[in-house]
Amino acid sequence: MGTLNGKVALVTGASAPKGIGRAIAQRLAKEGADVVITDINGTFKQQDIEVTRADLLQGLVQDIMSQGGSAIALTLDVTSSRDIAAMMEHVLTKFERLDILVNNAGSLSGSDNFLSTSPAQWTSSFEVNLLGPMMLSQAVIPQMRKLGGGRIINIGSTGSLGAEPGFGAYTAMKHGLVGLTKTLAAEFGPDGILCNTVCPGFIATDMHEAANTRLSQEQGKSVTEIKQSRYSNVALRDAGLPEDVANAVAFLAGPDAQYVTGISLPVTGGVPFGI
Repeated sequence: MGTLNGKVALVTGASAPKGIGRAIAQRLAKEGADVVITDINGTFKQQDIEVTRADLLQGLVQDIMSQGGSAIALTLDVTSSRDIAAMMEHVLTKFERLDILVNNAGSLSGSDNFLSTSPAQWTSSFEVNLLGPMMLSQAVIPQMRKLGGGRIINIGSTGSLGAEPGFGAYTAMKHGLVGLTKTLAAEFGPDGILCNTVCPGFIATDMHEAANTRLSQEQGKSVTEIKQSRYSNVALRDAGLPEDVANAVAFLAGPDAQYVTGISLPVTGGVPFGI
């Protein structure tokens, strides 16, 4: 028996082939949850070939089901109240409950030299990284109250705890996400709703590799040199895996974390800068 049998979990931003969202969905399904995986309607560049995110989501559904799990895929723009309402109607019609929300969708918009970023980039970062989790939380909390409790797990970053040059908008919004987490934990704890933030460090994802490539181009260094420089601040001297983050999410979603709320859990390999 899995620790999440009978539970329904929603994971946003789950289409990336090497993404944290994918690993989280797989892990929660392995624990027995019915998993709803979502992402925006768009394309993803994979080895110089563009594939649709819808196809990537369907591939993940098939992968989970081949392992004996349960999953469905839905298109969801976390910044759209209309999309969120349609998603909630679909989920509640099919499953009649929603127990776990994982706000994983994120954007690196506005992550650049601070003086060159625009208000529009910061607005875009705010909408995806902070407003989206707020609107989704507003949508799921009434349902969780009816169930007598639930779990909201926000995916932050070391940028939620400290700062690294070149990631201004992302860092600001991920700090805000910790504030949202603490607010929800304090306000809805009496309803049995627990809210925590998982703060990954350098994780070998598509987004992380894109950031390494950008820094390489900006600094005129090889990607290998960029990695050596960035990981020199990591106690374990390497990037982690998406599965490392998924393990932390599974703990916070499960029964062993029933007295844990309002925390920011670093999954960093030991990153001290700015914290």
